[in-house]
Amino acid sequence: MPLILQHIGSHYRWAIWRINETPDELLVSLPQAESYQEAAGRFSSESRRREWLAVRALLYTMLGERKDIAYSPDGKPYLKDGSALISISHTRDYAAVILGEKPLKEVGIDIERYGERVRKVASRFMRNDETACVYHGTDLWAQLLHWSCKETMYKCLNEQEVDFREHLRLFPFTLAEDGEIEAVEYKTSVQRRFCIRYRLHPDFVLTWTAF
Repeated sequence: MPLILQHIGSHYRWAIWRINETPDELLVSLPQAESYQEAAGRFSSESRRREWLAVRALLYTMLGERKDIAYSPDGKPYLKDGSALISISHTRDYAAVILGEKPLKEVGIDIERYGERVRKVASRFMRNDETACVYHGTDLWAQLLHWSCKETMYKCLNEQEVDFREHLRLFPFTLAEDGEIEAVEYKTSVQRRFCIRYRLHPDFVLTWTAF
C-alpha cells in the first residue's frame, strides 16, 4: 500500500505516499485520468511525472474525491476550490501532503531523504548559534532536520529572497524519534515564532507546522 503514514488532527491532516509505481500505474488510481496524463506530460523527466502524479494520488486518497491543485505566481500550491489549505513536498521515492482547515491560516510540510549530501550545503543554512547534535552516533540527522524545518518555515512565510542562514533560526532542542522544535524568522518585522513538529523515519525526515 503506497500510503505509509498519516496523521489526522483537529484542524489539519497529513499523509506520506511511497512512490513505487510507474506514471501509468499512478494514472489508473486517479479519476478523469486523461486530464492528469495531459498535465503530467509537460515534464520531460519520468521521475518528475511520478512525483507530480503521486501528490495527486495521495490527495485523492486522503479526501476520497478529486481536488485540483493550482499554483500562485511565486509557486505556492493551493486548492482551486479553496476548501482547505495545502502544502506539498517530495523527495526521492516519497511524497507528502498536509491539509489545513479553518481557523488555520498557514500550513507547511517538508520531507527530506536521509543521505550524506546535506553535509555539502550545511554551511548555507546552519547558523553559528545552531548546533547539529549527535543522534545515534551521527550529526547527520540533526543537519537534515535543520534543513527540513527551515523549508517548512519558508513555505509559511510568503516572502521572497529568504536566506535560510540569516533569516531562519532553530532554538536548541534534544533530538528524538519525534518531537517539536521552536524556531523564529528574522525576515519580517513581526519575527514570527514557529512550533515545528518532526518525525524521523529510517529513510527520511518529516517536518510540519500549522497555525
